[in-house]
Amino acid sequence: MAVKVLDHALIKHKLTNIRKKETKTINFYQNVSEIAGLMAFEISRNFPLKEIEIETPVCTSTQYELASEITIVPILRAGLGMVDGIRGMIPTAKIAFIGLYRDEETLEPVEYYAKFPKDIASSIVLVVDPMLATGGSAIAAIDMLKRAGCQNINYVGLVGAPVGVNNLQTAHPDINIYLASLDEKLNEDGYIVPGLGDCGDRLFGTK
Repeated sequence: MAVKVLDHALIKHKLTNIRKKETKTINFYQNVSEIAGLMAFEISRNFPLKEIEIETPVCTSTQYELASEITIVPILRAGLGMVDGIRGMIPTAKIAFIGLYRDEETLEPVEYYAKFPKDIASSIVLVVDPMLATGGSAIAAIDMLKRAGCQNINYVGLVGAPVGVNNLQTAHPDINIYLASLDEKLNEDGYIVPGLGDCGDRLFGTK
């Protein structure tokens, strides 16, 4: 499947706001949420529709609604910052949760929490996590979703590093990857360059 960097003037403008190191927590959170909403608008352009018959104040009319359930799956904790923006565009979306941490010895992601809607296997799934660095967490999350029977899975992130994109594509070549920006690289500390810094800490004011 494709890697799609969403080329939208407002996304670029708001991404610049969250890259600035002086941006305060409240503004950082607001801009992350707004970028996520703009991305959802672009990503959902070709979601399948079904016809329904409705009554307008004037007549009976054939109109359209989404044909599939949408499930947003934030990877805790930074993924939570993107949920409100997407749900603002798709209020009927359900929310699942995946919690992962990195084992200090093996450096592999370890699951500590998962909660899915019963019908998630038939949903269009949007896995949301602002940073695609090495791709380890995204790969592990998508592994979990596939074990739950999900087939229509999309990754939605703000910034990605080439190595993370390549790793995710290699592990899961059947998913679409949507980014606001494909950045240059990872530095020696594992941060995306130019990146956003630690997105979770900046979203929630924990550093």
